[in-house]
Amino acid sequence: MPRQFRRSTRGSSVLIGSVLLIGLVVVVAAAVGAAAFDAADASPTPTRPTALSLGVSGDTLSLTHEGGAPLDVESLAVRISVDGESLAHQPPVPFFSASGFRPGPTGPFNAAADPRWTVGETATLELAGTNDPTIEPGATVTVRVFDGDTPVAALEATAS
Repeated sequence: MPRQFRRSTRGSSVLIGSVLLIGLVVVVAAAVGAAAFDAADASPTPTRPTALSLGVSGDTLSLTHEGGAPLDVESLAVRISVDGESLAHQPPVPFFSASGFRPGPTGPFNAAADPRWTVGETATLELAGTNDPTIEPGATVTVRVFDGDTPVAALEATAS
């Protein structure tokens, strides 16, 4: 009489459970690894601080972009004071004609210029006689530049 073997499903359920568990671990590890590499790529690269310089000759202020990332002039605010007193009229950069300033600033402060202020470019503006206080030789002129609400530079120069 031949022997008949009964098929048992008991041993295969352990095997199937182990394979599924290993597969789940591999999928979770792959997802965590992908997320970690994606997060590493998304971190912003540090930029060099922006460096500006200020020159004052008579009523003319010259600001030069000396280094760092380009600035979007359309998002900048410029605040000027003379010997600690804020000007009555502040420049609305970029502009062509504004109260308290002679028309036609040069460089990126001019409304017709490229709004990206890059390294090496100089922006000039000239105070009109209608602005107060006036710049006298020897006066300390302070210019603060903001990108939105973020300070970019605080510059000081003595008028010649």
